[in-house]
Amino acid sequence: MHDLTLLVMAAGMGSRYGGLKQLDPVGPNNETIIDYSVYDAIRTGFNKVVFIVREEFRSDFEKQITSKYADKIRIEFAIQDLNDIPKGFMCPNDRKKPWGTGHAILSASKIINEPFAVINGDDFYGKKSFQLLSEFYRDGSNADFSMVAFELDKTLSDFGGVSRGICTSKNKHIINISETHDIKKNENSISSSSVLKLDGSEPVSMNMWGFTPKLFSYLEEGFSAFLNLHSKEVKSEYLIPSVINDLIETDQERVRMLNSSSSWFGVTYKEDKPFVESQILDLIDAGFYPSRLF
Repeated sequence: MHDLTLLVMAAGMGSRYGGLKQLDPVGPNNETIIDYSVYDAIRTGFNKVVFIVREEFRSDFEKQITSKYADKIRIEFAIQDLNDIPKGFMCPNDRKKPWGTGHAILSASKIINEPFAVINGDDFYGKKSFQLLSEFYRDGSNADFSMVAFELDKTLSDFGGVSRGICTSKNKHIINISETHDIKKNENSISSSSVLKLDGSEPVSMNMWGFTPKLFSYLEEGFSAFLNLHSKEVKSEYLIPSVINDLIETDQERVRMLNSSSSWFGVTYKEDKPFVESQILDLIDAGFYPSRLF
């Protein structure tokens, strides 16, 4: 078994949720969603976890989260900093929003030298999803990038619209990711701001990726190109789905689509939290997780 790292993106502001939701407990013994992800990663063969955080929250993370499993898996931190940008560019003084998921992943480039999975810190992906990535990179010979896809109707919120990357594939490889906004459940259908009809079976990206370290050179080059166009804007973001789309369209990389049977859930809105808590209790009752993880 070769080294395999889990990279957890946890530096976002949580604007819709209204707080640092990555630290919010959802399990019966104050477990966070991140705790469940790390638990699943450990039991499917990952041996290192890197947390991407902002410097001001690192101490809280170490106290509330990583201290629980410091003796069970190697832990490192990468700091996403607004001012960590290439020479020749300046961050606008009034910018508060992080530069996006592409920049977040790039912040870990100096501490990852092995295949790695990327996840959002506030999303619950399920053991099967981690298993898919672990098996894909297990022997160290697979050079393709990969993405775990979920069925759209398993990723929606009852409390508002969401954005999802709807994937098109051919021969098990992704050929396009179309970012679709304001997707909502209606009484008998699913609607969005741009797609006329969705049936709920569409495979979507929930930012669960598998990469090799060669991604970092693409991100470095792409981030400079992004800043050439958007460095003076306060809300523009350098997003990993856009990076991957460009690599696919220019035939630089192939991205294998790994279809997960797991139900995804997360706390996009505060009102989602009771549902997440009940889902986790159901999984515990069914024997998928112990009542106390660590």
